[in-house]
Amino acid sequence: MQTDMTSVTAPKSDQINADDLIGKTMTITITEVVIKGGQEQPVSIYFQGSDKAFRPCKSMCRVLVAIWGPDAKQYIGRSLTLYRDESVKWGGMAVGGIRISHASHIDGSHTMALTDKKGSRKPYTVKPLVVSAPAASAAPAIDLAAARLTLTTASAKGMKVLETAWLKALTAEQRKALKDELPTFKAKAEAYDASNQAPSPEPSSEGDDGNPFPAE
Repeated sequence: MQTDMTSVTAPKSDQINADDLIGKTMTITITEVVIKGGQEQPVSIYFQGSDKAFRPCKSMCRVLVAIWGPDAKQYIGRSLTLYRDESVKWGGMAVGGIRISHASHIDGSHTMALTDKKGSRKPYTVKPLVVSAPAASAAPAIDLAAARLTLTTASAKGMKVLETAWLKALTAEQRKALKDELPTFKAKAEAYDASNQAPSPEPSSEGDDGNPFPAE
């Protein structure tokens, strides 16, 4: 016969306990709900970031049904804020218990009457929980200095080189950011082309049409 009491006094390691919430709250996002009838704590609520379960007492199960309905499949992806209620008693002693203070997917505060140990009914309120959306990743910085250098180098080689650099060497974001500066680079490219344009050939004395080999 077992006589060692330490095995029954240790908190269950597979669930969160009221002592885990001393001096803090915990907001959880539900991943799975398992219901096993005939047990002292038949409901196990699993959540992101932990392999432990939140096992609500009967009163908190009633709260969940009141705010979200009876279909536990609908709880997946929803969130709760849990806290330690110091006034919860067991065997006449205040031992603390886990309670729900906030819940997502409710339009406003929900107040319901819950029965306490003495049989009287007291109002209990759950407030709406605003879950922050994941922060959007910052857009990569546009390297305009490199783009300007590319256009400066290309404009010094003429319009065709500039056009190629604009369309192939720059990204769409760089082109959008520098579109107001493009006329300046175009002007430099046009000046280069004008200064390097070959002079028109003089008419040939071999024939009136400039053909060095006129037809016989």
